[in-house]
Amino acid sequence: ILWLVKPFLFCYHEDIMQIVWKGQACFHITAQRAKQEQVRMLIDPYEDSLGLKLPLQEADIVLVTHDHFDHNNVKAAKGAPFVVATPGEYEAKGVFVQGIKTFHDDVQGKERGGNIVYTITAEGITLCHMGDFGQKELTPEQVEKIGNVHVLMIQVGGTYTINGKEAGKIISQIEPAMVIPMHYGIPRLKFKLHTVDEFLREMGAKNIEPQQKLVIKAKDLPLEGTQLVLLEP
Repeated sequence: ILWLVKPFLFCYHEDIMQIVWKGQACFHITAQRAKQEQVRMLIDPYEDSLGLKLPLQEADIVLVTHDHFDHNNVKAAKGAPFVVATPGEYEAKGVFVQGIKTFHDDVQGKERGGNIVYTITAEGITLCHMGDFGQKELTPEQVEKIGNVHVLMIQVGGTYTINGKEAGKIISQIEPAMVIPMHYGIPRLKFKLHTVDEFLREMGAKNIEPQQKLVIKAKDLPLEGTQLVLLEP
């Protein structure tokens, strides 16, 4: 693997972000600004027919990358969250969201339609969620819009999206500080997707222990290379 170095500007404060993977492309993210102030985000909630069970989630913001049943179950969020399901720029509760138009396949959406890549900036940290990205590579314009990324959530399971080897190329285009693989074969999932093993081999990663959640502060993010994080669903 080619480990790439990219400079970052950080806001040095004690605010934290917690990232939990719920399986497939679904993440629950909490940005904690103070002991009593937090913003909860839910990305790509799925229906139970996927084979996985997603309990109701507390969410102030819900992001949907495309209108497929394993990504668009907004009803999985409690209350009346701010919902984003189209490209554009948004701001809610101090969180800045940018939705970038991409495709679910490598033929301009002719097979599987469109997909939205989201960048989310909160507490001095920028996340990027690739949705069901299916292009073989990002266009220069897409790379420019994505910009500097601290934590990249990228699918590696193939079949309906890019696979583990192709994900490595996208990572080299974005050059994030941290990478969390998603959308790959796990127990009970009804889709036939590759496991995460191919991606780990592509990244040259060994002996990585899965974590239940990732808790990060902007000041603690790696300044060099790309760190791989495995999360348990």
